[in-house]
Amino acid sequence: MIAPVGGRLLVVGTPIGNLGDLTPRAAAALRDADLVVAEDTRVAARLLAHLGLRRPTISFNDHNAAERLPELLRRLAAGETLALTTDAGMPGISDPGARLVAAARAVAVAIEAVPGPTAATTAVALSGVEAPGFLFGGFLPSRPASARAAALERLLTVAGSVRLPLVLYEAPPRVRSLLAALGSRQPDLQVAVCRELTKLHEEVVSGTPAEVNTSLVELRGEFVIVIWSIAPPTESADGELQAGLVAAAGRAGGLSERGVVELLRASGVGRREAYRLAREASSTNSRP
Repeated sequence: MIAPVGGRLLVVGTPIGNLGDLTPRAAAALRDADLVVAEDTRVAARLLAHLGLRRPTISFNDHNAAERLPELLRRLAAGETLALTTDAGMPGISDPGARLVAAARAVAVAIEAVPGPTAATTAVALSGVEAPGFLFGGFLPSRPASARAAALERLLTVAGSVRLPLVLYEAPPRVRSLLAALGSRQPDLQVAVCRELTKLHEEVVSGTPAEVNTSLVELRGEFVIVIWSIAPPTESADGELQAGLVAAAGRAGGLSERGVVELLRASGVGRREAYRLAREASSTNSRP
């Protein structure tokens, strides 16, 4: 068993727009931290200024995470308290902060969550969709176009199969192309495009993809898209999805290609299809 180190990592939720949404506990965590670990130190500086605080800050993002991790773990080992923040919402949700949380947990650092707002749940609440939950897809790949289209199709297929809304984050320049792709796939989809949540110019536009694309005028700020009434996959598509999942699970569990074939055959998949799916699972598993 790994012996715990002396420091603490506080995972601090920050406002998604309105600084008045910062909780008293989050303010106390930022005040008491030896170091604020921020996605963008400029955003953290504005938040600290709002609180009248001056605290040391360091950036932690996609570009420098590998370089920063050893230093941050050393400081935790030395007994310091680090407050992990993101530009908006909870660290680790579509955010590189998850790497620090995972690394700290691996060396038994004490980790505490200081919850705050999240854009996904706020958008679902404003959309008015009735559902027992939702599927969160975060940001789609920005490029290449083929990867972006494939990721969207996978998410829509899964959301349709479990009959849950899909929530995506999107950058302003890609909102219209996303709506066009949704409309091409299923014109009667229902979507709510939520912009600048909790800020002065908060806006929610809902309807079919075509209706929203026509009504949407302003394309600045942060966007969350809630998508529902997604058609479930056809019986054949649903069966192929399930068979693919069985094959992938078999390979992940260490079965040989022949073993995966036998597993698929026992699941009712035809011989030729079983061999095809087993080969695909084997190929996927061997990729770096």
